[in-house]
Parts: sequence; structure tokens; C-alpha cells
Amino acid sequence: MAKSIDVSDLNIYYGDFLAVEGVTIPIAARSVTAFIGPSGCGKSTFLRTLNRMHEVIPGAYVEGKVLIDGQDLYGRDMDPVTVRRTIGMVFQRPNPFPTMSIYDNVLAGQKLNSKRMKKDEADSIAESSLRSAGLWGEVKDRLNRPGSSLSGGQQQRLCIARAISVEPEVLLMDEPCSALDPISTSIIEDLIQELKESYTIVIVTHNMQQAARVSEETAFFNLSGVGKPGRLVESGRTEKIFSNPDDPATEAYIQGRFG
Repeated sequence: MAKSIDVSDLNIYYGDFLAVEGVTIPIAARSVTAFIGPSGCGKSTFLRTLNRMHEVIPGAYVEGKVLIDGQDLYGRDMDPVTVRRTIGMVFQRPNPFPTMSIYDNVLAGQKLNSKRMKKDEADSIAESSLRSAGLWGEVKDRLNRPGSSLSGGQQQRLCIARAISVEPEVLLMDEPCSALDPISTSIIEDLIQELKESYTIVIVTHNMQQAARVSEETAFFNLSGVGKPGRLVESGRTEKIFSNPDDPATEAYIQGRFG
């Protein structure tokens, strides 16, 4: 069940350093929201707060609220592991477990959750996840081959299959196509359009055309100078952000005048 996210007054720290300041943004369920902006402005840092991944860095913490369907992700009774199970993540570079087979890669999340399954249940989850990731037809006859034997684009779809096999409600994607060729990128973009029927998707991208193609909503992040915190400048419907943004900096970035 895809869920909406509401972020209010979020400050993100690494120790004493304020990395991202004062983010307030709603993220709609069953839609694609793209984060754009120059390098170092806090897009990926902010993305990682949405499933508490940034906490794996010592000294990292947040102030403010991140609500998923009204439930505070940072509430005292919230287990970060449960949060990460509910909110899946796909990283910039495909990262299948190299010693595991394609089949075992897909089911790795289930095993990390100590879920015991019968063989037919495991087979069913592996097949449905690979089908959802658009990979089943290409790998069904070689499921026992290593995940690392696949091409880069296939490996990224394998990572998507692994992320959705545990049935998350939200899927975060941190520049999922930046290491891929144009054909693989097109396949992943088509896949994102299919997945949004079932998941809330948030994608960080440096590719303006990609943001325009895949997202309904776009958020532009920027920073005022070196060593200053990143900030959310504006967010809204993608067509408005790209054609008639409210802030001159958004327009300058989209037109390629900086970043």
C-alpha cells in the first residue's frame, strides 16, 4: 500500500555541521517526485533521511518531522530497521551481492528479515519481483548465475527487484540511471512509470530531461555558498517548475546557467 510523506522543518546534521536546513515538503502517494539541484546541495542527504539511512554515519541526526501517513518516522517507538523495510532504496551504482545468485539476490531482503519461507513461496516472490522489475524474461533460465554476471542495466533492475521483494510502501532512488547507458536508462524510466501504480517513488537525478520525463512533482534544492547548508528552494508540479518556476535560481539551473 503506497503511502504519502509529509516533511516539516527538517534540519539534517553531521555532528556540528548543518548539511540541509528547514525542508518542508509533501510527497504524494503513488506518484514520482524528482529532486534536482547542483552537486552538494543536499538532495541525496535528504533522500536518505526518508528511510533513516543517513543514521549509519556516526554523529548524523535530524531535527523536525518526517510523517508517513501521519506516523512519525523519528518517533521514539520507531525501529529504524522497520522503517528501512517499509521504505526501500535503490542506489546510484548497481550493488547486487556479488557472491549470490540472481535468485538469492532477490530474496536477500526476506532473509535479512529472518523470514522463513517454503520453496514454492520463495519461488513465487522471486518471480513476481523480477517480473515487476522487468527482468524475468531475461533471467528466468539462469537464476542460479551470479548477480554480478548481468549487465549494468540488468543489475540495477535486479536491485529494484530486491528492493520491492519485501513489499515496501515507498521506493527511494538515488540517481538510479547515472551509471547506465541510454537504452538501460530508458528501460528503467519505463519501469518507474509502471512501479508508481503501486509505490510512492522519490528519485534524485542530475538529468533535467529525466526529471521532466518521469516525475509529476519536482523539488529544486540549492545552497547559497560553500560550507552553507542545502535548502529546498521550491517544489511543485513538474510542468510548472520547468516552464514557469517562482524562483529565478530554479530557472537558471534548469536552463543550464549553473550547476
